[in-house]
Amino acid sequence: MRLGFIGLGVMGRPMALHLLRAGHELAVWARRPASCQPLLDAGATGVATPADVARRADVVFTMLTAGVDVQQVTFGPDGLAAGFAAHSVLIDMSTIAPQLARTLAQDLLARCAVEMLDAPVSGGAQGAIAATLAIMVGGKATVLERVRPLLEVLGRTLVHVGDHGAGQVAKACNQMLMVAAIQAVAEALHLSRAAGVAPAGVRQALAGGSAGSRVLDVMGGRMVDRDFVAGVEARLHHKDYAIVIGEAHRLGVPLPVSTQVGQQLNALMAMGWGQNDTATLLRVLEAMEGAV
Repeated sequence: MRLGFIGLGVMGRPMALHLLRAGHELAVWARRPASCQPLLDAGATGVATPADVARRADVVFTMLTAGVDVQQVTFGPDGLAAGFAAHSVLIDMSTIAPQLARTLAQDLLARCAVEMLDAPVSGGAQGAIAATLAIMVGGKATVLERVRPLLEVLGRTLVHVGDHGAGQVAKACNQMLMVAAIQAVAEALHLSRAAGVAPAGVRQALAGGSAGSRVLDVMGGRMVDRDFVAGVEARLHHKDYAIVIGEAHRLGVPLPVSTQVGQQLNALMAMGWGQNDTATLLRVLEAMEGAV
């Protein structure tokens, strides 16, 4: 198929490479041209604007940082909307607010006769590299079936959650659970240290019981080793939690645990640690203890 890809960062680059290696034609654009080079070296075609990507593709993928980025790339000057042919498909794999995903889908259909799926992912950079992502899809089931073979190139788990925005709701729920678990691990290991018990031993003991989890394994390991170099930058989880809290406010839904975790992420950002790994939530607790 003729494909386009915009958003060639830590996640997007390996995803685009998988599509290219699967035998598809691929047009790419990036705000930083150097980001395109690995794709160009592999046989992709670089173009000058997002509109040019749309002109060369029947299906376009976006994998961008924030909702404002998706909106700008889609409807800004020389955006995708200026180049799309009718009945093309936009698959947005970014993590954005559910309501924005719905609005973009409605506007694309009304203005361009273009279908959209919101298809955020879980699995991180390693999942993107290994093509083992979990993909949560919102939009029309018939559109998903048209592009299912493409998404199956990128992930191991593919679930149609519901209509437009449903994929983003699922991703918000994913982030709620995951980051709350990171906070819980940080608190457990912080408590163990304060009690004079080695965090490494506590983590090992917990891993064999019902508290065992991937978060305890990976993030707890980072905390024990005090390895706060970013796997996923904490600023991205902070951005995602703003989506969670915004959606809760919009719906009038109380989320007491998520609200507290959001406050911890706010503190992390205020301390200047946004480019560190989210395991840095442990350091936030340590700093708070020192301030008491």
